[in-house]
Amino acid sequence: MGNNPTVRTVLSDQDIQRAIRRMAHELLERNDGAERLVLLGIPTRGLPLAHRLAAAIHAIEGAAVPCLAIDPAPHRDDLGRGADRSGRSPDRARPAPSGAPLDADQVSDRVVVLVDDVLHTGRTVRAAMDAVSAAGRPRAIRLAVLVDRGHRELPIRADHVGKNLPSAADERVQLRLAEPDGMDAVQILREGEEAR
Repeated sequence: MGNNPTVRTVLSDQDIQRAIRRMAHELLERNDGAERLVLLGIPTRGLPLAHRLAAAIHAIEGAAVPCLAIDPAPHRDDLGRGADRSGRSPDRARPAPSGAPLDADQVSDRVVVLVDDVLHTGRTVRAAMDAVSAAGRPRAIRLAVLVDRGHRELPIRADHVGKNLPSAADERVQLRLAEPDGMDAVQILREGEEAR
């Protein structure tokens, strides 16, 4: 198969690095430093993004911010309901992270920052907020996403966004990261097509 003209790269590896640095600065400014921050990455690609944010915060502030995985799957309201409107099966959308569930000491009286790759309908974020609330009572919950593509089904808004990227309903925004994918890029592709 030849080149696929419907696949567009909209963020390069350098664009992603710049967005992460900017988001780290925003997080520190909004929080008046790194004190009491904890980053919770939503697998699969939210977790490496959370680690990158933690590294950027350390480079800027010299402070180590806890970075953990959060499993929103038990709190999802769309599991087992078959494919969603985009054709993807929610059951396979996000694998459960390895590791222990959150406990109260990890989130209580902290500013919890949920980190995800692409904000779309808001259902994963809502489930992640429920998982945080089930573990303890944070001082605040904030949301950092690399890409906000719109099409929200719930009233959820990101506090820190790398790139707002309006997209059509028949397009898919795909984030690729070096950790799981071997490269960094944000691509837009038509449903049913995979980027190369």
